[in-house]
Amino acid sequence: MTTLPTQIEVRGARVHNLKNIDVNIPLHQFVAVSGLSGSGKSSLAMGILYEEGSRRYLEALSTYTRRRIKLGAQAEVTSVKHIPSALALKQRPSIPSERATVGTMSEIFNVIRLIFSRLGSPVCPNGHRLKPSLKIAQVMSRSDSKMGQLTCPECGVTFQAFSAEDFAFNSDGACTDCHGTGQVRSIDESKLIGDENLSLAEGAVASWHLPGRNFMPNVAEQAGVRIHVPYKDLTAKEKDFVLNGPERKFKMDFRSGTGRVFHDFNALYENAHAAVIQSAKSSKSERAQKRISEFFHYSTCPVCHGTRLKSELLNQLAGGLNIAQVSDLTLGDLQSWKQDVLKTLPDDMGTMATSLFKEFDENLRPLLELGLDYLTLSRNGNTLSTGELQRIQLARTLRTQTTGVLYILDEPSIGLHPDNITGLLNVFKELVAQGNSLVVVDHNVDIIKAADWIIEIGPGSGAEGGQVIAQGTPGEIAADPQSKIGPYLNGTAKLAARKLMRIPAHQGIKFAVNHYFNLNNVTAHLPVNRISAITGFSGAGKTSLILDSLVPAIKDQAKNQPLPQQVTKLASPLKEVVSVDAAPIGKTQRSTVATYTSIMDNLRRLFADQPLAKEKHYTASYFSYNNKQGACPNCGGAGIVTLDIQFLPDMQQTCQVCNGDRYNQDVQQVKWHGYSIVDILKLDVREALKVFVDVTKIERELKLLQEVGVAYLHLGESAPSLSGGEAQRLKLVKHLNRNQATTLFVFDEPTIGLHPLDVKTLVNVMQQLVDRGATIVTITHDLNLIANADYMLDLGPRGGKNGGQIVAEGSPQQLVKDPQSLTTKYLAEYLQRFE
Repeated sequence: MTTLPTQIEVRGARVHNLKNIDVNIPLHQFVAVSGLSGSGKSSLAMGILYEEGSRRYLEALSTYTRRRIKLGAQAEVTSVKHIPSALALKQRPSIPSERATVGTMSEIFNVIRLIFSRLGSPVCPNGHRLKPSLKIAQVMSRSDSKMGQLTCPECGVTFQAFSAEDFAFNSDGACTDCHGTGQVRSIDESKLIGDENLSLAEGAVASWHLPGRNFMPNVAEQAGVRIHVPYKDLTAKEKDFVLNGPERKFKMDFRSGTGRVFHDFNALYENAHAAVIQSAKSSKSERAQKRISEFFHYSTCPVCHGTRLKSELLNQLAGGLNIAQVSDLTLGDLQSWKQDVLKTLPDDMGTMATSLFKEFDENLRPLLELGLDYLTLSRNGNTLSTGELQRIQLARTLRTQTTGVLYILDEPSIGLHPDNITGLLNVFKELVAQGNSLVVVDHNVDIIKAADWIIEIGPGSGAEGGQVIAQGTPGEIAADPQSKIGPYLNGTAKLAARKLMRIPAHQGIKFAVNHYFNLNNVTAHLPVNRISAITGFSGAGKTSLILDSLVPAIKDQAKNQPLPQQVTKLASPLKEVVSVDAAPIGKTQRSTVATYTSIMDNLRRLFADQPLAKEKHYTASYFSYNNKQGACPNCGGAGIVTLDIQFLPDMQQTCQVCNGDRYNQDVQQVKWHGYSIVDILKLDVREALKVFVDVTKIERELKLLQEVGVAYLHLGESAPSLSGGEAQRLKLVKHLNRNQATTLFVFDEPTIGLHPLDVKTLVNVMQQLVDRGATIVTITHDLNLIANADYMLDLGPRGGKNGGQIVAEGSPQQLVKDPQSLTTKYLAEYLQRFE
């Protein structure tokens, strides 16, 4: 009898910082992968298990099919045996388009469209309402030419009833005015002229700053408009030409950005309005579109009133509501609507209703278990948080009821209140019970504790990580002295990372928010020069209160502009706001730790001052691998070359000419203290500190990197490959060298991807900012971070319509003595584990 494999066998794993490790991952179990930020957890889970599991499945498809699917690169690993086909839920799902809603993303809206089509109550052209009946359902289910043809029993008219497809706002049912988006946009006239005190030549017209339109002032001058006087002093005729002048060509001499002069150039004039409209049509990049969108004012479609649908579709009812009204229900209210629909149906429709609502319930249940009951079906997908997007993905995955699949989840606890962790764990158990294998990369202690098996990568980050330091059951890990997570499992860890500070009685920020989502007449107080934690369920109003209200209000007050409409009062001594998230830094592999900081610029100048560089006339630009003078001629400074091998996945390999060093050999001959620029970029921060002890500018920057806890990073390390915690700390470096007494630092979910020990490092960095006078506000669910905050403002009591109130505020240490809210109760229980 053949014995089925019980574990995935990984041998010789070398992705990123993994040090040729061998590890076995149990199949058909819930496996948690733990370790410090940057230790190599995601390299194992995503870089090997997901890449190999998905690639091998796709390679089983035909060549024709594979050519139309982007295959992942082969992982750097000697062998991987017994790996099932893999699906991954990544830490940062892509942002949905404006056409996506919670209903379409979860696919519940698809079922609701069927319910309206088959179980609904249509209206004939003469206004007579037909009761739901099996006959209507049967007609709507036909596949011939008579599909949907109904006869009104009142007036005898035959009409075409609405099919499920007719109710789709991304298809036949779209409002003809907004085309199914629910919004119309128009140019915001106030944004076209940036500063009327400037002249056209000085850049008064904001829309002429869009790409490819910087020469418009010269074209306007050719048309007779004065471009060297303030815009406010132009005549009405001149202003009208700037804003609305006709599109026509003018012959003129044109100097390009490179200094080249084109004589008798036919320049097409675009007025301030046209510049925005044409840019919106032609720009493809997300960054450009975001910049262009600032010139538009978005408002609810006046025809469909935001429902996205044709008005005639709203005549049909199910359970007494039209489809737009059902879309505005929260997920938690849908069960009540289901009962209302069932009450309207005759007995002979029971079988069909049972079938449709079985699909409805299977879609809905995991979403409710994952704590998303507060979301409405009509909520735009692009307004959801990372955690909400990931949970919708997870719920959709669970509903497919697959078996034999390897699921890899990266930080599924993002955005989850401690009260929702139980629901998430139930989902995990269900995935495994269906015959799947589950690997979860997470730092939440309760999630790790609930795993069947734990694999811990470490012991440190970057070059100090990449090894398996512990593996076993939660009980075995808790007793393992080598484990970093063990003390958090057995209650011996010390949670305090800083000395908490007393809250001053009269100093602080006071602001009020009214009529904004679920916030109504909310007045909040936050201390200055302290660390405050904003807590509560997803959808409780944290983002609305801080990111949408307080942050823009402080910015507007600093500019002497009116406060946001919903902010009715603001008293604050702060003048600047710095938002810090854990999003990746650097757009391409060419961005490194050295280029992200000022170190690279100083290095280039340092090497350009060396005698050999001066002798060969090498300027600072020669010491950049992004310039052809310094770059390796084979890889162009990328350090890698990509090989296109037809229907097989593209293969990336280290450049054989420069061996991944990026620079050409001539530039590498220039030495400073015996080091070439390539040698310097291979040093980590600690090593570099010893080398640059007498170079003040570089040493200062290196010391700041050491202060934020990333001394293990190499100067030439690729910035996009850094973990979320590492990216976050790099962003803070530039703020640690000056007084921050009037600055508010806002951290939104700053502990994404952070081990509890990394949270301590982050808290230490926050304390350094506080020592420089900064005020810190962090939106968080992380109990380790909340325990280290001076002040806590808890919103709730739950999310959505059941949120929007301040349910607890004050020192966390005082609030846990008599916990009145769910967050403070969970915090009290957590702190008790470590007493």
